Amino acid sequence: MGKRDEKIAKYADDLKNKCGMTPDMDLLTKVTIGCGPSIYNPDAETVAAGQEHELETVKNNFLVKKLGLTDGPQLMDAINAVIETYGRSERNKYRAVVYYMLVKHFGKESVYS
Repeated sequence: MGKRDEKIAKYADDLKNKCGMTPDMDLLTKVTIGCGPSIYNPDAETVAAGQEHELETVKNNFLVKKLGLTDGPQLMDAINAVIETYGRSERNKYRAVVYYMLVKHFGKESVYS
């Protein structure tokens, strides 16, 4: 098992055990690959949910640019809903897991097909 496969397994475990979701492994793999080398950087691999500018970055770079959504309050509402599902007190909120849940939330799986 390569490093990326180990990361994907860790993200799948978080989705199952912390978020109560059964992950679509094909989609999770594609979302993880889409994160690029950031998954190997401990700082970039996680989303700092307590930092407003970090959530703005997720909104602008992922939801608007990658998923092609129109900016509006519903985007931040969705990000906050995902953070709540993950658990605000959860220290490590992995970017690939947050992105995966946002893709599912907006039904944008087609972006990764």
